[in-house]
This record gives sequence, C-alpha cells and structure tokens, in this order.
Amino acid sequence: MIESTIETILFSIFGASDPAFVFFLLLLVTLGGILITLSVHLIPVGGAPAAMAQATGVGTGTTQLAAGSGLSGLLVAVAVSVETQNMFLGIILGGIGAAVMISLVMLMSNIGYIYGIGVPPASGKAVRDPITNDRQDIYVSKGTEGHGVPTASFISGIFGGFLGGAGGSLIYEALIRTTQVSSALFIVLAVILSIALFFINAVIASYNIGGTIEGFYDEKFKKLARSVVVSAAVTFICGALCLLTFINFGGFI
Repeated sequence: MIESTIETILFSIFGASDPAFVFFLLLLVTLGGILITLSVHLIPVGGAPAAMAQATGVGTGTTQLAAGSGLSGLLVAVAVSVETQNMFLGIILGGIGAAVMISLVMLMSNIGYIYGIGVPPASGKAVRDPITNDRQDIYVSKGTEGHGVPTASFISGIFGGFLGGAGGSLIYEALIRTTQVSSALFIVLAVILSIALFFINAVIASYNIGGTIEGFYDEKFKKLARSVVVSAAVTFICGALCLLTFINFGGFI
C-alpha cells in the first residue's frame, strides 16, 4: 500500500516510467550532497587569519577551497565517464583528482609559510599532533592559533578532498543516468546541476563551521551531525528539482 502510494506520487511529479529508479537516483544525489558536506568539515581552512600566519589551514574561504578541490574531481569524473561509461571508476577517480588538487594546494601553502614567512606548521589547538604525536605548542608563535598545515590537518584535507570529489562525481553520475543519449547537452546540463548542488552543500557546511577549521580533530567537527541533516534535506529537495529538469530535457525514465 505504502509502496504503491510512493510510486504514484513519484509518477505524478516526474512522469517517469520507472519511479523506483527515479527514487534510487534521488537517493544517490542526496548521498553525494552528504559526502560534500562531510568533506568541507575535513579540509583545513584558515581564511584571512591563516593568510597572515595567525591560524592554521589554507588562507582562503571554506566554500572556495572545498569547491576548488571538488570541482577538480568533477572534471576528472566527467572525462572518465565520457570515455569509459563506468560509473564507479568515474566516482573513484573523481575523488582521487580532488585529493591531488587539495594536496598540492596545502603543499604550496606550507612552502609559503615555511620559506616565505619563516614559521613551522603547528597548531595551537592540540599540544601534540593527533597523528604523529609530535609536540606543537612550543612552535606556535605568540598571539596566534598556529600557522601552516600540520600533518594531521594535511591528512584530514586529503580525505576531505577525496570525499568531496567523490560526492560531486556521484551527483553527476546519478544525473547523467537519466538519459541514454550521450550528447553534449546532457553532459553540460549534468555538470551545471552538479556544480550547483556542490556549492549549495559547501555553503551549508561553511555556515555550520562559522569561520576556520583544522580538520577531524577540531572542536567544530563535532557539529557535523547537524550539518548532515540539513544537507540531506536540502539536497533531497534540490536533487528532485534537478532530476525533474533533466527529465524534462529528454530523460528516458
């Protein structure tokens, strides 16, 4: 009874011949949004304070840094998808592409901090690095919360980049599965909608963080659950609109 009611509602909204498949794709899009939100909480972002070597992380905004890494992964996923039509390969390589991008950004940031400013990567929020157990507090400059991208933050950022790239790639792969026609129109449309959903979730996570974050060991990471709930709800609604748009452009389901 409940299952038939859900199918009736989905059919009336989407006009699709296979409502169950539509709902499955919508769940994949929602999962992709959640992965993006999680990734933003893992990437070390320091904003303006980090740019002045007064806080750890990369000296730019949360949304910009997460979107930069995630969208790099999305471009990789699109290229792989076009060439191989392999969904899982596109998602994995999309995640790897994003992880490589954010790793290079953090590496270049550390080079600038160490050789340009003359400060070592160290956090003032943890006496010892959570991964290497090396002491950090004695290397933190007075009046700052730290500087550079310490080892724990660096590794956290790699995982965050991977999840963000995989999440954005998952959204793209779900949307492109609404059509069997491999045309430039559908590819471009899927990319545009994936980017839109990526930025929506990046902004949600950014508001939840409220400034800077060092990674998985930061106190702000404990607020992740609230952001995930909001992300799931918003992505579900926006994902339904994206699928509806895609179907109206000629999706086959």
